Amino acid sequence: MQLHCTRPGCARPVNHFADLDDPNILKSVPQKFCMHCGMPLILVGRYLPTKLLGQGGFGTAFLARDRYTPGMRSCVVKQFQPSGNLKPAQLKVAQDLFEREAEVLEQLGREHPQIPDLFAFFEVTDPNSPKNAKFFYLVQEYIEGQTLEAELVQNGRFSESDMRNALEQTLKILEFVHENGSIHRDIKPSNIMRHQNGRFYLLDFGAVKFVTKAVGNIQSSTGIYSAGFAPPEQISGSQVFPASDLYALAATCVMLLTGKSPQDLFDSYNNQWNWRKQAQVSSQFADVLDRMLRHAPAERFQSATEVLAALAPKPTPPPPTPPLPTPTPQRSPIISRFSTLEWIGGSIFTGFEAGILAIAMVSLLGTTLISATFWLMLVGILLLAQYWRFIEKIDLVILAGVSLLTVGFVRQLNEAGEFVRAGHPALNVLIFAGLTALVALAIGLVFRLIFNLVSRLL
Repeated sequence: MQLHCTRPGCARPVNHFADLDDPNILKSVPQKFCMHCGMPLILVGRYLPTKLLGQGGFGTAFLARDRYTPGMRSCVVKQFQPSGNLKPAQLKVAQDLFEREAEVLEQLGREHPQIPDLFAFFEVTDPNSPKNAKFFYLVQEYIEGQTLEAELVQNGRFSESDMRNALEQTLKILEFVHENGSIHRDIKPSNIMRHQNGRFYLLDFGAVKFVTKAVGNIQSSTGIYSAGFAPPEQISGSQVFPASDLYALAATCVMLLTGKSPQDLFDSYNNQWNWRKQAQVSSQFADVLDRMLRHAPAERFQSATEVLAALAPKPTPPPPTPPLPTPTPQRSPIISRFSTLEWIGGSIFTGFEAGILAIAMVSLLGTTLISATFWLMLVGILLLAQYWRFIEKIDLVILAGVSLLTVGFVRQLNEAGEFVRAGHPALNVLIFAGLTALVALAIGLVFRLIFNLVSRLL
């Protein structure tokens, strides 16, 4: 089995031990030491570093196995070594801060599924060093997948849809982190990992960043931030905010969308980012990233929640409902109650017109069944016209006058009627029409009386 030495600067850190291939020996051997520098290899008697995963300005990460679990669970061992020569008091401060940060990481990992769990934190004293050097370690859950930095190298630039997915998941993690009083302070593509199941994880929460800030020189340290991703306030050593993490996250997105480093996309002369023309994204998405990248923290989004709200698709207004077709107005029957005067006027008119029409029918057609039928039809039309109020008031007088003139002054009609042969034809016509009007009036009044009596009884 291969074990990797965790001493910084070890010239030959890879060690091979054939006897550890035996599971019984592997679980029972008390310790193994580096064959080159003598550094203890089995950390706190439990964790077996097998491979170097990565190294930064303030520490190193190793893939390790936990020999006290049935399946020899894989995990990540992170070693921290403060930069510079620290005095005993400074080292004690570093140790206290390291333990305090470990407690924060334990809580965050336990309560959020996309933050690696913290399994252990401890220190190891190297007995072979002249001053019994102390090394600090964190042991975290191993996420099997690829960092976004590795994906960029392997697959090239991200599409907008894939970048949106990664951004939204990371924002939800940051939302939780910020609400719990922590700020990541080192967001970059290598610290966001996509698990094989597609879920994104935020890595490297950085006890080391807090510790280095406390015990080292903030201006000269390269471990406080990553160049190109850190916002101006973090570079200058000023106070950081949740908006500082949002800036770094946006810089991460811009790099992944364009395939270029942030230094190549930031115009330091004009103090602005120039990346839009090098990425194919929607204007809405670009506007959100640009606001996250603004120079002053107060001009950025103030929380991950605000960014998520800005990324949410705007609700599409429903299509306008077509107006309902306007129904064609139809003339509805006007049924209204006739006044007594209207009854009298209508009866006189109907009787008068009926007489004039009778004279006209006899004059034209004679006393035949056809003329009687035609006369009844005309009288019925007159009654309906009054009932529906097609003719009323002055219309009755005008129509009666026109009818009388027509019959009275057409000589052919006067000469044809038996009852108008002698004497004065026009006077006879007038007398006959008047009599029929009186008869109609009488009939109308009787009908109205009967109608009123029946209405009251019912």
